[in-house]
Amino acid sequence: MQATSVTVSKYTCPIVLNRSHMAFLPAVLLTVGIAIMSLTESPHMPSVSLNDKLLHGAMYALLAVTWALPLRKLSTFNFHLSTYIICGVTAYGALMEILQRFCTLTRSGEMADLLADFLGAFVGTMIVLLFEISRSRHLDKK
Repeated sequence: MQATSVTVSKYTCPIVLNRSHMAFLPAVLLTVGIAIMSLTESPHMPSVSLNDKLLHGAMYALLAVTWALPLRKLSTFNFHLSTYIICGVTAYGALMEILQRFCTLTRSGEMADLLADFLGAFVGTMIVLLFEISRSRHLDKK
């Protein structure tokens, strides 16, 4: 385990970095990236299309996978943890849609986008869950 100190103004806060913490780095970076992409003003927004919804679904499926993979190493990955991931990623999608609606001029929050976010979170989480079920059955046979 590697210990690092961070100094903020006159206070020093020790931060312990280990592999389990670093495993969340892709999820955190993707979460921040989605927020930046979602809240950046753009005068040339494409019209509502199937491609836009597929992009939402793919981004939130990837987001769910990047959160699920490190969590499965810290805890037993089961239906309950899967439900929390789906709810958390969907709540994040809802927050982005609300912020788009009320905090941007060229973006609008849409229920169709939120549905695509939910479906993406569901599909991404189910892929990890099915992989874990398959892996545990394979390990049980050995």
